Amino acid sequence: MWFRRSNLWTRQHRKRRTGALIVPAITAAFLAYFGFHAFHGEFGIYNSHRLDARAAAVKEQLAGIKAEREELEQRVQLLHDGTIEKDMLDEQARRALNLSREDEVTIYRPVH
Repeated sequence: MWFRRSNLWTRQHRKRRTGALIVPAITAAFLAYFGFHAFHGEFGIYNSHRLDARAAAVKEQLAGIKAEREELEQRVQLLHDGTIEKDMLDEQARRALNLSREDEVTIYRPVH
């Protein structure tokens, strides 16, 4: 409101309440930002569960690969003992020469 007092214009100020809302609004914005990133961020709660599930899947894959490696090491050990087992020698020779007997059934397995 403007009043005229003896040739001078003055303005009366009312107290505004908008200043009281600035700090809570900024606080709410910061809490929303950090709360969102605490849940959805790169190291947030949601991604930690996804990483745990991925780690479990990779551990299962590792266990399968270790079992396959142990099997292969056992087969190699049969060849390196100084005395080669006749069955192992026969199997390796037939595989290398691609031969089989008439009374045998040959099953081809895919190579991993």
